[in-house]
Amino acid sequence: MADDPNAHVPPDADRLARLEVRLARLEAHLGLEAFAAVTRADASSAPPTAAMAAPVAAEAAARTEDELEFEVGQNWFAVAGIIALTLGAGFLLSLPFARLPAIVPSIAGYLVVGALFFVARIWRDTFAAVAGYLRGAAMAFLLFATLRLSFPLSRHVVDIDSLAAHVLLLVVVATNLWLALRRKSPWLMAVALATGGVMVAVVHAHWLAFGGLVLLAVVAVYASVRENWRVLELASVVFVYATYLAWALGPQFRGAALHFGTAPAVAPVVLLACAVVLASGWWKREPMEVDGNWEAVHALLNCAFGYGLFLVHTALAFPTAIVTDHALAFAVFLGIAVGFWQRRQSRAATFFYAMTGYAALSVAIFKASSVPAVFVWLSVQSVVVVATAIWFRSRFIVVANFLIYVGIVLGYIVVADSETGISLGFGVVALVSARILNWQQERLELKTTLMRNAYLVGAWLVFPYALYHLVPGKHVGLAWVGLALGYYGLNLLVQNQKYRWMGHATLLLTMCYVIVVGTSRFEPVYRVLSFLVLGTVLLIVSLVFTRLRKRRAIAGATEHSTLNV
Repeated sequence: MADDPNAHVPPDADRLARLEVRLARLEAHLGLEAFAAVTRADASSAPPTAAMAAPVAAEAAARTEDELEFEVGQNWFAVAGIIALTLGAGFLLSLPFARLPAIVPSIAGYLVVGALFFVARIWRDTFAAVAGYLRGAAMAFLLFATLRLSFPLSRHVVDIDSLAAHVLLLVVVATNLWLALRRKSPWLMAVALATGGVMVAVVHAHWLAFGGLVLLAVVAVYASVRENWRVLELASVVFVYATYLAWALGPQFRGAALHFGTAPAVAPVVLLACAVVLASGWWKREPMEVDGNWEAVHALLNCAFGYGLFLVHTALAFPTAIVTDHALAFAVFLGIAVGFWQRRQSRAATFFYAMTGYAALSVAIFKASSVPAVFVWLSVQSVVVVATAIWFRSRFIVVANFLIYVGIVLGYIVVADSETGISLGFGVVALVSARILNWQQERLELKTTLMRNAYLVGAWLVFPYALYHLVPGKHVGLAWVGLALGYYGLNLLVQNQKYRWMGHATLLLTMCYVIVVGTSRFEPVYRVLSFLVLGTVLLIVSLVFTRLRKRRAIAGATEHSTLNV
């Protein structure tokens, strides 16, 4: 008789192998097939279980494919079908129906809404996903049926600008928001916010549009924070500003031309209020409660869309109020940056909001000043930015401000027809900025002196440039020598070796200038005077450093002999 292959397997080992197989199937069903495969591979003492690894993996792969097919067939098709049916019913209601009373299409729409809610209630247990989509369709259709009362298709029941129409729209939007909050569904909340956005875009009453937009932003922030709906929180930023853009471009359904609204004058302030509301949702959270990347992306979107739309609208529709509007924007965004820093110590969000505020201040300065005086105010702003960067402990702001400073200097060089002494102010700004950074380097947590050196190099380049254009050519060498002596004086005042090096570099630059230009262009008297003054100063500096070296050598020898004793 042939040997039984399981004859030599102990009973306990056989039961253990069957148990391992059942456990592997359970893990695969729960989505832990990768962990199960690793466990089976490590369990070398159970050959029957290892032999079952391939069939279990194949079963798990088939199950994953089936789940994807069910996801597409059950959820995706349900969403697509409901959207198609809703659009079809909406297009049907939008027909004129000239022979019917004006209220009949809206009544039919309300009946459809009731039917959708009824079916959703019946299917809330058996088809929960489809029931949720039906509720969203009913909420959208509720707004459309209400708007149908005011559509000027053939006849309308109430005028869109009447108080009755406004009250009806408010009731519909409030009902949708209540349903979404009650169901705790991000999908329903998105639909409810969308219905509110449509109301804001179509009504002509400014108080309703502005108040409704701010209130929608508050509800979006509240729901997103309460339920931790991160995607909805980001989407709300785009939704709020897109709604304002739709309102600002005018009610297109009335046949108006595409344009930005020029009334009321306080319209852009609504954007600033929305920016504050959208940002404030993060202030109640603990610093470690959410991922910093989400916070940074949210701040970037809020600044880009909020201030970008604010800039475009004020520039095109309110050009005479740009200075006051953008000065207010500067205060608002810098205040948001302060709020983020005080409550969350957020470097990325603080950076985005602060730089947006500085951008608004720059726009106000450009509008309020003329060239070249505008560059003076921009350079003063650079010092303010450095001071606030120290308070925010933000190296990012320091780096960005230096790049802006370089852009201001280059812009002045390109734009200015003649030098009027403004470049000297650029040099002073660079020196002051470097001193501030050196004074508060521990607060900024700067590991290197790169940015301070960058500002000092900027001052070293700007001062000779300014003197070259301000004094006559024959006096340039003498002016540069005086500049070098000023650096040496700063070294004695603040005891910083960097200013000595700036003096050395300025003297070397002067020597090159005198040799190249002085020998060919200067008059004999000024040529001799330039060389004598430069040579005297170089010799004095050399003697001073020789004496200093001797003193250090004597002090070092004395200290060494003291240690030996």
